[in-house]
Amino acid sequence: MSDSILRVGLAQLTCAVGNVSANVQKMVEFSRQASQKQCDLVVFPEMCDTGYHMPTIVEKASSWSDGPFCSLAQTARENQIAIIAGLSERVGTEIFNTVVVIDSSGQLLAKYRKIHLITAEPICEHQYLKSGDSLTLFRLKDFTVGIMICYDIRFPELARKLTLSGAEFLLVPAAFPLLRIAHWKIINQCRAIENQVYYAGVNRCGEDLGTIFGGCSTLYDPAGTILTSASETEETLLVGEISKEKIRGIRDRLHVLQDRKPDVYS
Repeated sequence: MSDSILRVGLAQLTCAVGNVSANVQKMVEFSRQASQKQCDLVVFPEMCDTGYHMPTIVEKASSWSDGPFCSLAQTARENQIAIIAGLSERVGTEIFNTVVVIDSSGQLLAKYRKIHLITAEPICEHQYLKSGDSLTLFRLKDFTVGIMICYDIRFPELARKLTLSGAEFLLVPAAFPLLRIAHWKIINQCRAIENQVYYAGVNRCGEDLGTIFGGCSTLYDPAGTILTSASETEETLLVGEISKEKIRGIRDRLHVLQDRKPDVYS
């Protein structure tokens, strides 16, 4: 496959709260399926190792010298596929809500620590986790890719900064609740349109100790057109392709990024 085409797998799944080994095994199985479907990468939701329950994350979070990271790195290497997954990351006494990027040789390519921790009840991430403080961009084939996590989508400055820094494809692992799934759909589509980027929102489905997730994982093109999308409840592997030519075509026709007036906004 040409370097100007990227075949993407989006894994919408449920997790077993606190059962790290079972959750990792499910990610391994979905990664194998994505490889069999000739995907270059597979993307998993937020906090797939522990489930999305703050006290459980504090108890089960692991360092990356062992545990989930090592298993996923081995899977990436064996199946020749890049794996992007939301994992807990323990560093000393601190825990981060992190997305790890593992390349197809099993090496750590990049990681992103969630900048915007949700302060709303009953989640209150800020009471349990430490926030990140930097953007993450990485290269995969010919594409520059940026990462956000769940609540980050409510801050348009972050997506715009990633785009102005070169992002052509934004990945958003999430554990977004069913209660606000209309927001998920509208905001994600808007971020794709306003930044003229490919955009993948990869959400959880199922329930973690009272929190019901809304699924609706979706891949958008740079005009905001839905390329593939999941239901609210179904575990599934979506597959879609993104193209450099499509990005250039849309940006050449409508000069959104060039026509900005940053002196006025600031």
